[in-house]
Amino acid sequence: MRLCSCVYWGLIKKRIRGLAVMNGADLLIKKLADAGVSACFANPGTSEMQLVAALDKEPRIRAVLGLFEGVVTGAADGFARMTDTPALTLLHLGPGYANGIANLHNASRARVPVLNMIGDHATHHLELDAPLTSDIDGLTSAVCAWTGMSTSPDDLPEVGLKAWQASMEYPGNVTAFVAPANHAWDPAGGDVDIPDIPAPKTLSDDEIIEAAEALKNSDSAALFMGGHALRESGLIQAGRISEATGARLITETFFTRQQRGVGRVETERLPYFGEMAAEHLKGLDTLVIVGSKPPVSFFAYPGKPGWLSPEGASLLQMGDHRVDAIDTLTRIANALGAPEQVTKVAQRVEHALEIGPINAVELGKVIANRLPENAIVVDEGATNGLGAFLMTGNAAPHDWLTLTGGAIGAGLPMAVGAAIACPDQKVIGLEADGSAMYTVQALWTMVREDLDVTVLILNNGSYAILNIELARVGVEKPGPTALSLLDLTNPAIQWTDIAKGMGMAAVRVDTVEALDRAMAEAMAEKGPRLIEVIL
Repeated sequence: MRLCSCVYWGLIKKRIRGLAVMNGADLLIKKLADAGVSACFANPGTSEMQLVAALDKEPRIRAVLGLFEGVVTGAADGFARMTDTPALTLLHLGPGYANGIANLHNASRARVPVLNMIGDHATHHLELDAPLTSDIDGLTSAVCAWTGMSTSPDDLPEVGLKAWQASMEYPGNVTAFVAPANHAWDPAGGDVDIPDIPAPKTLSDDEIIEAAEALKNSDSAALFMGGHALRESGLIQAGRISEATGARLITETFFTRQQRGVGRVETERLPYFGEMAAEHLKGLDTLVIVGSKPPVSFFAYPGKPGWLSPEGASLLQMGDHRVDAIDTLTRIANALGAPEQVTKVAQRVEHALEIGPINAVELGKVIANRLPENAIVVDEGATNGLGAFLMTGNAAPHDWLTLTGGAIGAGLPMAVGAAIACPDQKVIGLEADGSAMYTVQALWTMVREDLDVTVLILNNGSYAILNIELARVGVEKPGPTALSLLDLTNPAIQWTDIAKGMGMAAVRVDTVEALDRAMAEAMAEKGPRLIEVIL
């Protein structure tokens, strides 16, 4: 009996010791959760199965499946814009990562934190040059500010945390680390400390005083702003400066996130087309640039300038993107002795609707009237998004996200990420019909996760912006082949059928009154739905 008892307890102790031993994947995911990572957007494959199993054991990280890697990376972008922290992506080797590069480009231009976890073959398998073997380091160098490669199961958690640390460097970076399959499945020991996040850079007092003096002595000055300068706290400081000096407040055309609406400081958005932007800036003698770079044309055009700042104007670049934009604005306002409270803020406006067919202006009016407080608008509306933006400046307080890098297909995934990040805020996706087809799989994820997202498909049956650009680059008489490459009506895309096929409630509207009814219903109820708007 005594022998049996000893054998029994020996077996129990052995089992307990076995449970205490983590593999590399388990320890990695645990440490990332310890660091505050709370979401993982995933499209895994065979090499990532140990990472999948590790996520199953970590309740602090919400795992979300995307059916295409562009959905995964775009969702991580949207999540980061709303939280200023990185979501984890889980991508299948180099080709899987490559499928997500376009939206990582947008995220890198937005300067937000995204943490890419890329699986790879077991290290001993690489020499066999199996079909999915690729140069992952070469691929990540295109858009990632930092890439690390695990060297052992014990090293895997440390590499993951270094990538997390690099992603969190203000205002944020797209980073990556590679997890070989055997480093994920082999036992890992020891522990790793969570690394510190470096503080944002700040400007010297001399630089702040120089900017304050330039604004004070200017006859026609403007703050040109992007990044964190467009958060509510940054705009308050910009408003103080404007009220003290008369400086105009102008934003980037495509900004990461702007907080706007009732009670918030109003700004001017730089027009998209270069000649319109140059005209908008004409007459300024001083441009103080905070959280951005000097404005340039989005594309080159024959005979048109790419540099948009007024000739002879004094440009003061207040550091690069790594400088704390809100600190800069606050210290300039204080140096000017600006009033503590701003008085010029947006007031509520209700727009009277013109009944009949829908156009960009009436679309904007409906959205402005129906927008709930603290909504998040993800704008990939292209030619029809501008009306909505202009009309919503006096709507309820909200956040507006744009296509920072110009790579279309970001809107639907970003809406997924924003909704995961902020489950108590309504998300409205303004989505051009052509752009939506790039990452249409995001609709499925919205339904699967029961996200509170209303998608407005702005259907004009074409890549309308390219029809405009065709003329702007000098093509005077495009032929049928050229025009066919910009047309989406042969065959016509049946958006309500696509949405219903993904399990999403959907309705098609072609009048202002029908759109208004559909928006009222969508804003009153929670859950995913699609409104196809015929323009």
